[in-house]
Amino acid sequence: MMNKEQKKNYITEMTAQFENSKAVMVTHYQGLSMPQLDELRSKMREHGIVFKITKNRITKLALEKTKCKDLSKLFSGPTAVAFGEDAIMSARILSKFAKDNDSLKLIGGIMDNEVLDQAGVLNVANLPTLDEARANIVGILSASASKLVSILLARSEKMSNLPTENSETQPKE
Repeated sequence: MMNKEQKKNYITEMTAQFENSKAVMVTHYQGLSMPQLDELRSKMREHGIVFKITKNRITKLALEKTKCKDLSKLFSGPTAVAFGEDAIMSARILSKFAKDNDSLKLIGGIMDNEVLDQAGVLNVANLPTLDEARANIVGILSASASKLVSILLARSEKMSNLPTENSETQPKE
């Protein structure tokens, strides 16, 4: 049981986390063992994401003062929250873990002030990361450039193989 001072500290800490995170993903974790939770936390920590089990009633108090107040209806039952800067990575790690562990349920979140439902979180998980998107763009640009070069080279080869007027009129030796 938390005393009044601990509750104030918890509310302050959670308010700061909700305000300072670009991505907040809410999950239900009932049925996960401690080793499974530790595994999930370590995967998320590798990407700078904090995965925290919440106290729902007190967390709802912290949510009232933040941009994430629309999430308060999701806080019932055994709830855990992922706080991070990269919504795609958070959603991707959580959805992959949920596929392997039926006990983890994605229930919603916020990405850059936009509220996401469960389907929205899964859609975000399927988006390419910033690095993947950049690689795709570079691939498209380099493919286009190489196609252009090959077209130009083929055209110039054809032109160089065309018979000239002088070559047809002069007798071959």
